[in-house]
Amino acid sequence: MIQKNIKFISSHKIIAVLVLLALSYGGYWTYQKLTDTSGQPTYLLAQIKKGTITASVSGSGQVSVSNQVDLKAKVSGDVVYVGFKNGDAVSAGNLILQLDARDAQKSVRDTEVNLESAKLSFEKFKVENSKEKLEADLKKAYEDGFNATSNAFLDLPTIMAGLNDLLFRNNFISSQTNINYYSDAVKSYDEKAALYKDDAFSSYQAARKAYDQNFTDYKSVSRFSDEVSIEKIVNQTYDATKLIAEAAKNASNLIQFYKDKLIERDLKPNALADTHLSSLNTYTGKTNAHITSLLSVKDAIQDKKDAFINADFDLKSQELSVKQRENALEDAKEKLSDYFVRAPADGIVAKINFKKGDSVSSGSIAATFITKQRLAEISLNEVDVAKIKVGQKSTLTFDAVPDLSISGEVAEIDTIGTVAQGVVSYIVKITFDTQDERVKPSMSVSAAIITDIKTNVLVVPNSAIKSQGGAQYVELKNGENSLERQQVETGISNDEFTEIISGLKEGDSVVSGTISAQTSANQTQQQSGGFRIPGIR
Repeated sequence: MIQKNIKFISSHKIIAVLVLLALSYGGYWTYQKLTDTSGQPTYLLAQIKKGTITASVSGSGQVSVSNQVDLKAKVSGDVVYVGFKNGDAVSAGNLILQLDARDAQKSVRDTEVNLESAKLSFEKFKVENSKEKLEADLKKAYEDGFNATSNAFLDLPTIMAGLNDLLFRNNFISSQTNINYYSDAVKSYDEKAALYKDDAFSSYQAARKAYDQNFTDYKSVSRFSDEVSIEKIVNQTYDATKLIAEAAKNASNLIQFYKDKLIERDLKPNALADTHLSSLNTYTGKTNAHITSLLSVKDAIQDKKDAFINADFDLKSQELSVKQRENALEDAKEKLSDYFVRAPADGIVAKINFKKGDSVSSGSIAATFITKQRLAEISLNEVDVAKIKVGQKSTLTFDAVPDLSISGEVAEIDTIGTVAQGVVSYIVKITFDTQDERVKPSMSVSAAIITDIKTNVLVVPNSAIKSQGGAQYVELKNGENSLERQQVETGISNDEFTEIISGLKEGDSVVSGTISAQTSANQTQQQSGGFRIPGIR
């Protein structure tokens, strides 16, 4: 057998060469496959970009044989105007019937006034809260704070000296301070005298300590000092002045207690007590005035600081207020338009069901309108019809006229569905924006009704979105062949793309598909496996 093959090869040299080449290629191919370590899939990447995404609901139906439209009242009210009679021709937008809209008109006027007021407030706020104005106001608040502190120190040294003399001099008995005299003179009548003395003494000591530190710090500050130093001395002077006022009050309480106890026993108080009380009243009046002034500048400084910090936030708040008023005006105008029944297109008023003075209920048929244009009657299921609203735009295509596409608008939606074999469907009527003579009644029509449009949003191919456990995620390529999951929040979607609300940013690359390495290898093997050498089995 071997000799036979050798003889065959010797007599067919060309075939022998081909055999040798085939065996060499096969060996090389086998070696490559045995030593190839890649064996990894190839990932198709899609870059996250901003764009416009349109969501739509699709359905099919027929061009309506009847071009009759029932015009329904959107609100309840009394008819105040009827513009046409049965059989009249009308143009698109003509007013057929009007309901009493005085309340709605008042609402529009009120919202217009509110909007104008919000705009004026916004402009005033921008002027009063400019960076330059806020800086000037804050600077003035610090200047007022230093002035209030300086004014306080015109009186505080005198008040402290007066309190010291009034309590600790020996005006009554040379061996006894005044504070002890006032207490000792009546303690046999009422032991509370000692408590009044202790209060007067301790409050004076607290005031003296705060005042001495305050006065030392005040002397090191000038009106040219930094804002932090000025604010600190204002707060410090305010606290010290309150303690001095408390000391004057407690001293006055002690002396008044002394007088009251003596008078109760028909004894005459020393006349100097009245002099001391008069001085204390003066001290109290002055300290109270300074406390009020210092508190005012303290609050002013804090308010101006807050205003400077919150300026941007407050500006946004004012802008939002204007936007809210604008939206309210739009809503009011939309509600006002509901009181006017207008012709949706050129056509004929077939029947008007109400006359002037009649009461109309919301949803009742106000008039029957025959259009000159065609209507598409589209059947939608209960899930899709919930997304549809009157006025939404649509694109219509026709099987009989493949090259024709017409825009339209949803004119009417069935309020009651039709049940067939357990499936609920609703008829949606769509008016044509333009007419084409090629479109005939009863022709098949397909409609794509636009339910939502978003511009300048992040979009990603649908193939990149995956779900698990109710959460959605994409895969990011991490290194050469490893993937990383990234959870995302999605918005609207269509047949090709999905809106990304959060989880990704513009420019990110996500995996939108894979090419299996095994598949490529199998294809290669199949192509090479068909090679045959004639005469060799």
